[in-house]
Amino acid sequence: MYQYPVELAPDDNDTVLVTFVDLPGATFGEDERDALDHAVDGLETILNSYMTDRQDIPPPSPANGRLTVAPTLLGALKLSVYQAMRARGWRKADLARAMGLNPRQIDRLLDLRHASTVAQLEQAMWVCGRRFDVAGVEREAA
Repeated sequence: MYQYPVELAPDDNDTVLVTFVDLPGATFGEDERDALDHAVDGLETILNSYMTDRQDIPPPSPANGRLTVAPTLLGALKLSVYQAMRARGWRKADLARAMGLNPRQIDRLLDLRHASTVAQLEQAMWVCGRRFDVAGVEREAA
């Protein structure tokens, strides 16, 4: 669902540059594997800024044979809660009220850098009228 295509290119400093096709920003690494590992952190930083600015999360374009980068599982769950909340027309305060939590707790719940529990995220989805549907898929060889 959150598989964003990336392009890799050699950089001037003997590193590999990773750019996101659908999002602003780039990162790099010592080699392809290191660059892709850094790209996960970069992706979550970019998507976190969309949520902080109360913007819609841009959907990824088709990979069309390109490598893709996805947020961590916890990050994907948080993005799903954020999108469910926005689909209802809710702000963080509305979600806090529905869950009986302090708005600061919702800030942490939606922060891609904060370690929330799956139980909290399940409750958030439930009050948004949704549930998670998780499936394991084959990973891409890199």
